Amino acid sequence: MATLYTQQSKNVSNTWLLMSMFFVVVIGIGFFFSQYYGNPNILYFFVIFSVAMNIASYWYSDKIALAMNHAKEIKEQDNQELWHIVENLSITAGLPMPRLCIMDDSSPNAFATGRNKEHAVVAVTTGLLQILDKNELEGVIAHELSHIGNKDILLSTVVVVLAGFISILSQVFLRSMFWGGGRSRDNENGGGIMMLVGIILSILAPIAAMLIQLAISRKREFLADASGALLTRYPEGLANALIKISKVSQPMKYANQATAHLFISNPFGSKKVSNLFSTHPPVELRVRALLGK
Repeated sequence: MATLYTQQSKNVSNTWLLMSMFFVVVIGIGFFFSQYYGNPNILYFFVIFSVAMNIASYWYSDKIALAMNHAKEIKEQDNQELWHIVENLSITAGLPMPRLCIMDDSSPNAFATGRNKEHAVVAVTTGLLQILDKNELEGVIAHELSHIGNKDILLSTVVVVLAGFISILSQVFLRSMFWGGGRSRDNENGGGIMMLVGIILSILAPIAAMLIQLAISRKREFLADASGALLTRYPEGLANALIKISKVSQPMKYANQATAHLFISNPFGSKKVSNLFSTHPPVELRVRALLGK
């Protein structure tokens, strides 16, 4: 029977599986590029670059996510109420106090990132602090701390770097086609087939990366909701927070598809995104699960 602990272990395994798959996929793309352009040095570059990207995604993905969302680290004196909520819930959860950041954004939202519980960060927007009462804010913080405790922050943060890189690769290839790059005229027949394969791969790769984001995000949100409710022993707090957040359709100033799955709510504005392509499950389902309806 699946438990919280087996899911935590699965999240760790999925992280390493994702990084291994990325390594294989990037080398495969490098092999295709080297064959298409007739230059074996391209393959060597992709091998080296995929190793470097895996290392960077492990050690620096949290810094990248924070920078992309303009999150600024704060100290206790900057916001004592928020600091004490995070501190008290961290003690209750048996977690080290994470670094705390605030994003100057009127759209209410929050996310957690980092490679492990010792190097975790929780970031909230100024808009979130303005519209939630203490019980609701505790629910949101408990949700984000649950991401840390469930060991899924590395998995979700690594996706930011790897999915983004796959999208960049597809754009590079499509742009090279547009500007007339490719094989020499001596290989026109084979080149035509390779071009067709390359275009198909360039279109499908970002879609596959997006589907990975959707699958990871939706599962982890339900798990963090349940864990957060157990932590505060007051599921109504998180449920009410989700309802308030969902009523604000304003997108975040620095909303980015690469980091959308990190947030507790879709940063593009809940009323403007189809549920089919949303990185988050519908709020109604999350509230119903929290309240046992």
